[in-house]
Amino acid sequence: MVLTPMKLATVWLGGCSGCHMSFLDLDEWLVDLATQVDLVYSPLADIKEYPPGVDIVLVEGAVGNAEHLKTIYTVRERSRILVSFGDCAVTGNVTALRNPLGADNVGSILQRCYIDLADTHPQIPQETGIVPPLLDKVQPVHRIVNVDVYLPGCPPSATRIRAVLAALLQGKTPQLVGRELIKFG
Repeated sequence: MVLTPMKLATVWLGGCSGCHMSFLDLDEWLVDLATQVDLVYSPLADIKEYPPGVDIVLVEGAVGNAEHLKTIYTVRERSRILVSFGDCAVTGNVTALRNPLGADNVGSILQRCYIDLADTHPQIPQETGIVPPLLDKVQPVHRIVNVDVYLPGCPPSATRIRAVLAALLQGKTPQLVGRELIKFG
């Protein structure tokens, strides 16, 4: 009997891509992983639309703008197991540092980024679709949709990522125990 590979996806919301870099640190195990899954969506691949029927998705980053919000709802609807991947997805972490400024300061954030700190041609992009509208507050993934597994770390180590994926691929619930597998930061 031929087993159909599981469908794996990775998603990048508001974060630095460090979690995806750690994913690549799986090194040789990526070859083993490739025999067990089909990578159906990822910033590491040129796939434009999130597909239905995803078995496991690793979601990096927090939800900070309208595009992230739309994406996370689609991802949750089309995925069986959603893994909150890294501290930004789990807690908001660095991406949520704008929250103390308050919802009234979204405009001042754009002012600071695009005008005050510009090297050349200071201007806030006005065309639709260039800068998705910022939400009043950056939220960790679980504040928006249900999360099945939390994978902390900034970024999580390759060892931790492998422990979670290996368990999920075997149909088991990951058991993150011990300092190496559960520490934040």
